Amino acid sequence: MELIYEGTIKKERENHKRFEVRKLVLEDLFNILQVQEQVVQHLNDKGVLQPLTKEEFQYILEGNGLMIGAFVCEELIAFRALLVPPIDEEHLGRDIGLTENELPKVIYQEISNVLPAYRGNKLQQTLATLIMKELNKQDVPYRYVCCTVAPFNIPSLKDKFAQGMEIAALKEKYGREMRYVFVKKLSVVEASHWQEIQFIEMNDIAAQQEMLAKGWHGFKMVEQEGKQLVFYGSKHSS
Repeated sequence: MELIYEGTIKKERENHKRFEVRKLVLEDLFNILQVQEQVVQHLNDKGVLQPLTKEEFQYILEGNGLMIGAFVCEELIAFRALLVPPIDEEHLGRDIGLTENELPKVIYQEISNVLPAYRGNKLQQTLATLIMKELNKQDVPYRYVCCTVAPFNIPSLKDKFAQGMEIAALKEKYGREMRYVFVKKLSVVEASHWQEIQFIEMNDIAAQQEMLAKGWHGFKMVEQEGKQLVFYGSKHSS
C-alpha cells in the first residue's frame, strides 16, 4: 500500500519512533475496531463520542468515503475518516440551511481516534491535514465538509477550530444528544473578517442557539477562569 506520509513520534517516552500513514482498506477493519474500543474505554464521559459500528466503518471502506491510518511497526495507532453521507432527513446539510441540491456537495468529517499512549503528538491534526489533501485528489467536487462535536469535548473542538471549521448549528442529534454542527466551505481560500464578535459560555446553550439563529457562527474557544468561552462572529453588519 502506497505511503501518504512519514513522521516521528516526538514524545520522549516513545523514543522518537517513526510512524507511517497510508489509506485504510477493508483488511484493516479489525484493527480499526480495536483502536476505537481502546479509545472508548479511556473516556471519562462516554457521551462525548459517538462510536461507529462495524457496518458503518465497512460502508466507508467499501468506497463511500475515505480513511487513513497512522502505523508504528505495523500497529495501527490512529485513524481518521471521511464519509459520503446518504441524503436523508438527518443530513447535516439540512441543519446548516443548505438547499436540497447542495446536499450532494457535502462530505462528513467522521470519527478520529488516537490510541491513548500516543496522544500529545498532534496526530489528530496531522491526519486532518493529510486526509483533506487526499480528498482534493478525488474527482468529486465537494463544496462543504461537515461534522458534529459534543459540547465540552475539548480535544475535538480544538481540532475543528484549528482546521478553520465553524459552528453553524447547535441542536439535538443521535437520539437527543446535544451537538455542535461544524462546517467549512472547501472553496474558500481566505476567510473574510468578522465584523462583530461576542463570546458566550459553552454551557449556555440557549444563548448560543440564539446567536446561531441570527446567522452568526462560532469560530474559536478560549478557557478563562476555568470556563470555556465560545467566540461567535458575524461577517455582515446587522
